[in-house]
Amino acid sequence: MYAFFFLFCACSKGKKEAPKTDPPLQKEVTVKTMTYNIYGARSGGIPDLQAIADVIKRVDPELVALQEVDKFTTRNANNGDIAKELARLTNMDYFFAKAIDTYGGEYGDAVLSKLPVKEKKAYNLEVDPALGGERRSVARILVEKEGKPFYFISTHFDHLGDERNRIRQAQDFVALVKTFDKPVIVGADFNALPASNTIELLRGHFSLGCLNGDCKQFTFSTAAPNRTIDYLIYAPLNAFTTKLYSVYDWANRESDHFPVQATFTVR
Repeated sequence: MYAFFFLFCACSKGKKEAPKTDPPLQKEVTVKTMTYNIYGARSGGIPDLQAIADVIKRVDPELVALQEVDKFTTRNANNGDIAKELARLTNMDYFFAKAIDTYGGEYGDAVLSKLPVKEKKAYNLEVDPALGGERRSVARILVEKEGKPFYFISTHFDHLGDERNRIRQAQDFVALVKTFDKPVIVGADFNALPASNTIELLRGHFSLGCLNGDCKQFTFSTAAPNRTIDYLIYAPLNAFTTKLYSVYDWANRESDHFPVQATFTVR
């Protein structure tokens, strides 16, 4: 019996347990985005686009939402395709969505992308017929970052003092995005303050990219900054988290809006 007990103990001590290992850490996937109202790039035409391109290259985003984008209008010195030219100057892909015809050409929103673009699609946002005003555009692309697909959008809401058009556009925009089958990041000039009814409507579906949802830094105007009207937002809540959010007030001559940049973790 003693021999058996000794043998059992010896065998037990000789058996080694497999070392415990932590599960592999999942690689964090991030995307650097930017939104920029470029004031139609109309101060001096195509030659001045280099200054706007230099701002974009200095920020070095992977995705850019552009507002107030002209295409073959007479108010640009060389009557050019602004989105296409900016894409060439920044070495990015692009997509333009028309809102209205103006100055003999077109006017709307655009996106630039360093990521491969899998799909391009345009929509429009209408105004309240009783109020009138400009219809607006939505430029949407489908991209993918390290196996994680999502939509990136540029849009620009109405600018009139009466908020009725922006409220309608916010409602229609939320309804539109609810039909999408993938997460979305939006860069926009909403022409709306953080405490406005327009932003409140958007917050019912989107999360503001500003850290802690607190959009305090002014984005307009570059001459006399006094309000926040440009944003990067996303949906749904669990699709992204904000790592960095900045308003670049050093870019104070190229447009009447400051560029806004956000880096998101893609979940």
